[in-house]
Amino acid sequence: MSRAPGDRRVPGRRVAVGGAVLHVVTEGRGPVVVLSGGLGMAWSAWDAVAARLAPHRTVVRFDRPGLGLSGGVPGGPAGLAAEADRIAGLLDALGHRAPATVVGHSLAAFHAEAFARLHPGRCAGLVLADGSVEEDPRPRLPRAVRAAWARGAAGALRAAGLPHLLGPAAHRLLFRAGTVTRPPRPAPGAAAYRTARVLRACLLEHAGYPYQAADLAALRRARPLPAVPVTVLAADDGRGTRGGRRWLARQRALAAALGARCTVAAPAGHLVMADAPDAVARAVLDQPGPR
Repeated sequence: MSRAPGDRRVPGRRVAVGGAVLHVVTEGRGPVVVLSGGLGMAWSAWDAVAARLAPHRTVVRFDRPGLGLSGGVPGGPAGLAAEADRIAGLLDALGHRAPATVVGHSLAAFHAEAFARLHPGRCAGLVLADGSVEEDPRPRLPRAVRAAWARGAAGALRAAGLPHLLGPAAHRLLFRAGTVTRPPRPAPGAAAYRTARVLRACLLEHAGYPYQAADLAALRRARPLPAVPVTVLAADDGRGTRGGRRWLARQRALAAALGARCTVAAPAGHLVMADAPDAVARAVLDQPGPR
């Protein structure tokens, strides 16, 4: 069991992977599915999805370095290949040698797709849950410049004491903005959002986003997807706005480019795992493969 400062005991253990100590929660039995959240998200965002999958799958949830209850790492934002290797390394550390299905939400959809392309023998399927889409990524600044800005901003905010004062409130507001059907609820490990460690990790992930998008565009040209089922699960908030229709069109275009099945979860905001956990679980369980 792990303990976050000020929190009751929460499930999981810490596992060393690639120089970082990751907080990992494993539950259920059967074929393995890895759940990876978007920018700044922690393991507990997947609670409802994990509960639906655990009777049928071995569910692995983890916090990337600096997030949730994982330890931080020095340096700049991780590259796309490093994120893909982290998933493979985590499976190795847990003793899961058989191919796994990876569910990547938002930014982590980049990581999931890169994992499939770089570790094709380890991938049984992909679910891209309202995944990030960048049709023509062209970062304008060198990686080192954005990384230095993120570290500097994190240091200044830490010195001002803002993570401790505003971290949990900011987390609740972002959760509310990303959902349409469920009120935000306190989650185990929420006290971690008071720490400068989590703030730094969020800023570094944001700084690395455009470069990961560009790396994925290059990877798509160099490494094919393995012949595994791929599902693009798009969130539709049901409001019919122009922006919402455009987002659905981009998700469908992504599915077409990947040769993937496209399904829509509605009503659901960007945090589709909170608004529509049944849809996320079905996207995994409906894929062909071992039962």
